[in-house]
Amino acid sequence: MDNNENRDIFAENNEPKDNKAYTYSPASNNGYGYNYEPKPNPPKKEKGFGIGAIVLSIVLSVIVSSVASVYVATNALKDEIDAAAGAPNEQNSQEQGSSISSTVISIEGNIESLVEAVYAKASDSVVGIRAIVSVQGIFGNNKNTGEGSGVIYSTDGYIITNYHVIENVIEYQSANKTIEVYLQSDPDKAIDATVVGYNVSADLAVIKIDKKNLPAIDLGNADEIKVGQYAIAIGCPGGLEFMGSVSYGIVSGLNRSITIDSIGEMTLIQTDAAINPGNSGGALLNSKGQLIGINSSKLVGDSIEGMGFAIPIDTVVKVVKDIIDNKDNPSPYIGIEIYTYTGAYLEKYNLPHGAAVKSVVQGAPAANAKIRAGDIITEFNSVVIDEYTDFIKALDECTPGTKVTAKIYRNGRYYTTTVTIGSNNSR
Repeated sequence: MDNNENRDIFAENNEPKDNKAYTYSPASNNGYGYNYEPKPNPPKKEKGFGIGAIVLSIVLSVIVSSVASVYVATNALKDEIDAAAGAPNEQNSQEQGSSISSTVISIEGNIESLVEAVYAKASDSVVGIRAIVSVQGIFGNNKNTGEGSGVIYSTDGYIITNYHVIENVIEYQSANKTIEVYLQSDPDKAIDATVVGYNVSADLAVIKIDKKNLPAIDLGNADEIKVGQYAIAIGCPGGLEFMGSVSYGIVSGLNRSITIDSIGEMTLIQTDAAINPGNSGGALLNSKGQLIGINSSKLVGDSIEGMGFAIPIDTVVKVVKDIIDNKDNPSPYIGIEIYTYTGAYLEKYNLPHGAAVKSVVQGAPAANAKIRAGDIITEFNSVVIDEYTDFIKALDECTPGTKVTAKIYRNGRYYTTTVTIGSNNSR
């Protein structure tokens, strides 16, 4: 059979004999040639992600509020505690040769620690979330319930959370779906919320409640986040039962590239502040009580401890603004990451021009269409793809919910498949 012949990717007898995923890499150190290198599919494991004993686990959270207080927070936790007990003033400290930069958190009352001050300032801006889906089964009505956290973004009721916290409400077609929000000021009262929009690849969502004059979170500055600075996580490890739990640690790393099967590759803040199931959607705060990240995941395993991750504030603000501004104009999504290879670069290695697929999100439209890592998309929605920028433009012109044909190159052969365009930012 001619290698250039189109094949239906759904036809079982047309599938390549091996079922491995592929990645692109230079063939050898001498710089000549270009090889496909077999890469086994990552092991699938329910309720977790990762390789071997290390599992990247999506964790849910609830963050709630507290009573206000006043405190002057220095850059060292010990200095904070000493200051509360009557530490030397700034003049005396300078005379002793030390240099202490102070941060003032304006609240009322007495306080003994930095963590207490941050919690007192920020906790009223964090809510608990319960997502409920009632599904009619063979044995009657079953409830699928997830609990997590949210952060109040604006005084008029917009709330940030993780996409995966409300994912069951979005994915299930059941008409009996509810999102409940719980405020710290009245933690026993459920307030109905609606979905404004979401961004799957960023694992962020915005919901809204019909309330005014809410305490919006104080937003931090991404440029000021430093490795080693204190990080305070307010959340609900274990669910709504533990609303108001707080943990603290430091920022352990920045720009960590983490891949989550159901979301894709993300660039996150690493922290050793305790993040457990129940923390997702909650706030990661600096010593000023400002939001620097949305808690989203952790690494778990027998040899792993203290590795939690949060979506950085610059990503959060950008995505949330886009969701709110474009809530009635959803963007197309198929769930793939592509290499930034030009057509000339691919041609150099005897490969056809197109968009080279780096990774495919599990369960995404591309995965359902049997597109794999290592494929080269040469045509999409009747548009010839010369390089990755052509694919981006072609996808942007698609409408969520429509079906398009994609032509791909794999292992020296061409295949065709149908992709149902999903929505990355939708209601």
